[in-house]
Amino acid sequence: MNLEGLLEGLPDLSPHDHSLVERAWQRAEQLHADQIRKSGEPYFTHCVAVARILAEIRLDAEAIAAGLLHDTLEDTGISREELEREFGRKVAALVDGVSRLSNLPLTEAMQRRNDRDQHFLRKMMLAMGDDVRVVLVKLADRLHNMRTLGYMPPERQLHIARDTLDIFAPLASLLGIWQFKWELEDLSFRYLHPEEYRRIAASMNERRVDRELYLEKVSQHLSEELAKFSLEKAIISGRPKHIYSIYGKML
Repeated sequence: MNLEGLLEGLPDLSPHDHSLVERAWQRAEQLHADQIRKSGEPYFTHCVAVARILAEIRLDAEAIAAGLLHDTLEDTGISREELEREFGRKVAALVDGVSRLSNLPLTEAMQRRNDRDQHFLRKMMLAMGDDVRVVLVKLADRLHNMRTLGYMPPERQLHIARDTLDIFAPLASLLGIWQFKWELEDLSFRYLHPEEYRRIAASMNERRVDRELYLEKVSQHLSEELAKFSLEKAIISGRPKHIYSIYGKML
């Protein structure tokens, strides 16, 4: 995705906000110019992916700018003061908040597998994000890292997947960002239990047409019933269960 593609997905931006996102794009691209991801792609592609995820959930220009810049304090030579001068106090605070969340000792708590510790960490992450957008940027960062986890060494895959399932997916649930929760759970499950994941995914694929026909039939029936009460404008939607959710029902 190029800058124009990102901006096209943000049709309601004011000229000021448009400029903010454009400047953040250019600065992040410059700061990460010499960095490469494990996949071999330029590091900046990750920043763009995070910004795109944030745009998809309709966050504002400050959050999207922070998404583009979210790794600059940790991975480049820029300071918070410089970010504040260039992009304003709120964007700098968001980027700083994401950096602080990234430094939480997640792995140690996960090794103990203590429910109370995990609940405390989730609460601490929410408390540290005085602005909830900090946590949303961090969730978008984790989501893209999970989408590209296949490039990491196997041991790191397991550690990251476990952290994601125990901390980040429940955190997304606490915030009501269900699409994040479902995808984080499924991606984590794929690495933690690959055989079960493949078996359930194959079964779901075989029955996909039947499920879609059933959902269509039920939706039509509900529409007809609602119409009897002059509720023709009601929107009815359905979704199949996600792979991890099905696995949970099987236990």
